[in-house]
Amino acid sequence: MRNVSYRTQSPRIQRIYHSTHSTIYIQQGTYRKLVEELSDIVTIIDSDGTMAYVSPSVEHTLGYDPEEMVGAVGYEYQHPDDREAVAEAIEALRTNSDGPRTIETRFRRADGSWCWIESTLQDRSEDPSIGGVLVSSRNISQRKREERKHRQLGEEYRTLLANVEDSIFFLSVESTDPEYVFRFERLNRAYEEQTGITTEEVRGKTPIDVFGDDLGTELHANYRKCVQARDSISYEEEILVVTGARFWQTILTPIITDGEVAQIIGITRNITERVEQERRLQNQKDQLDEFASVVSHDLRNPLNVAQGRAELLANDRDSEHLTPIIRSLDRMEEIISDTLTLARQGQIVSDPESVALTDLVDACWQNVCTEEASIEIEDDVTIRGDPSRLRHVFENLLRNALQHGGTDTTVRIDRFDRGIYVEDAGPGIPEDAREKVFEAGQSSASGGTGFGLTIVKRIAEAHVWQVRIVDGTDGGARFEFTGVDIE
Repeated sequence: MRNVSYRTQSPRIQRIYHSTHSTIYIQQGTYRKLVEELSDIVTIIDSDGTMAYVSPSVEHTLGYDPEEMVGAVGYEYQHPDDREAVAEAIEALRTNSDGPRTIETRFRRADGSWCWIESTLQDRSEDPSIGGVLVSSRNISQRKREERKHRQLGEEYRTLLANVEDSIFFLSVESTDPEYVFRFERLNRAYEEQTGITTEEVRGKTPIDVFGDDLGTELHANYRKCVQARDSISYEEEILVVTGARFWQTILTPIITDGEVAQIIGITRNITERVEQERRLQNQKDQLDEFASVVSHDLRNPLNVAQGRAELLANDRDSEHLTPIIRSLDRMEEIISDTLTLARQGQIVSDPESVALTDLVDACWQNVCTEEASIEIEDDVTIRGDPSRLRHVFENLLRNALQHGGTDTTVRIDRFDRGIYVEDAGPGIPEDAREKVFEAGQSSASGGTGFGLTIVKRIAEAHVWQVRIVDGTDGGARFEFTGVDIE
């Protein structure tokens, strides 16, 4: 530490406290120690704007020798953009001595860099011990950096709230033993747009105030669960609002301050369209199940009776009308069987098993009238799926190959880099018809029900597979299944 000359200013500085009753003087050694240990920079500015005294701490903070600064004008060390504000503060201080003034300015360090300084100015020109403006300054660069970071975070936060599509709401939490009081603080733009409720309408109000006794009590119970769990909770709720939205997927997250839940942030997503679609699908499924039940019992039973009677009648007498009748009845049975399969095989496979593809295809091959056709399986592949439903897939594909490729066609089944495939050597399927053949009732084969490939696609989707048709190796149709779980 350099020795600082106190010859000119020591009479003013030594007397640090004055009252109407006494003046306290501190010994020179104590004064030196006090000034040298202060982290704040103490400066006295004379009436002409020059610095009459600068404390030793300026060397640590700004890198200057305090003796060299004495007699200089303080403005020389301040950022040009801040000088006017400093001049205005000093002028206001001298014309209105209501009390100290605090300003924030940038000071140039000895190395040429800039740092933020907070200065508290007091007009002590009437005090003979000081005779000017007493300035106490401290480095606030770190605080400024934190403030800048907080402003940036605040701007990011406001941008997020303004642009995120999910609805967000904020609740304050007040603990009133043994209960809690929840009050809405604010809503983001998406919440206001999707519900028709504004922040101004709900600020400071409880859920019961906003949504009424019944619904408000349910919401209060959910918020209480979040506080008691002290962790995020997620649930679906039904809240009908003026915009028509009704169903919501909500996540509540507690904000814990000093060990207590002080706030809840809620993120809720409008799932009305999804829920209504699910209900429509469930209603359609129920209707389909009812139809399948009718077909299975009320239609198939009399059909079996008619088939049996027709066969008995054919044994008793010879008539040209009996063969078409029996053929038509058999055709009806095929349609009923395919319809039941289509109705019951679309549910997601929840408990798949390991299935050896070779064994599965071999069993299917035995159930199909193959005549002179041949089958090739290059790799012994094991996949995971529902064996019963997969038999429908491969039997239908084998029948399709034989119907279109002829009784002497060759069917190949194997894996490729993205799944498994089944291809034949028939005429193939035109590119513009490949999606249409999966629609119910579409059949180009004589006597076909038109449900075979629809069943294939429905069961593939139940396994969460994708199926598409491309050209086969020999020009026939190739059915590729991707998303297959291959062991």
